[in-house]
Amino acid sequence: MGSTAKVRVAALARDTNETKIQLALNLDGGELPADTHPKLLEATAAHASQSTSSQTISVNTGIGFLDHMLHALAKHAGWSMALNCEGDLHIDDHHTAEDCCIALGYAFNKALGSLAGVARFGYAYAPLDEALSRAVVDLSNRPYSVIDLGLKREWLGKLSCEMVPHCLQSFAQAARVTMHVDCIRGDNDHHRAESAFKALAVAIKMATAQVKGKEGEVPSTKGTLSA
Repeated sequence: MGSTAKVRVAALARDTNETKIQLALNLDGGELPADTHPKLLEATAAHASQSTSSQTISVNTGIGFLDHMLHALAKHAGWSMALNCEGDLHIDDHHTAEDCCIALGYAFNKALGSLAGVARFGYAYAPLDEALSRAVVDLSNRPYSVIDLGLKREWLGKLSCEMVPHCLQSFAQAARVTMHVDCIRGDNDHHRAESAFKALAVAIKMATAQVKGKEGEVPSTKGTLSA
């Protein structure tokens, strides 16, 4: 008998007057979905690209530090992900950063589908040198986020520091999850931000894990996690 494990994938294209985004996601690593946009299948030389036996990751948003954070998120969550964005960076970084994280949240929610059989809750601590962050996630279908990273610089590369928590908030809203992410300590803002994304990745991996023996069971006393 072959495996009946659910394939948790999603692909989408999101076009507005501000950004044009193509995105493909596999929550369990491995191959990208069959309906991945052709543009994403054209191998890119972006620095936020990585291919291993278990994951394929390619991120090109036009904002280097955002690429770096989304690469870290995908890597440590165990995802295969390809994302390309052409945004109005001649204005500023806001629309591109926000829309990429909204699109990622939508794709995550679509790929996850039914919450039956998943762990639902996840939590993690992740250090990066002197910085330490904590993330707690509930796949609640109740979008809410509390983000406190304590960033002090104005910019990290070409990503404004105000957009770092906003990116996480945008993802939480579109993904319909409850998310608390805090940087507990750290002197370097790059380290603070990166440790936060890594902690979130590990917490998401825990929350989305499929629990053996709980197949078909909704992890809620209400019996449903529908909107």
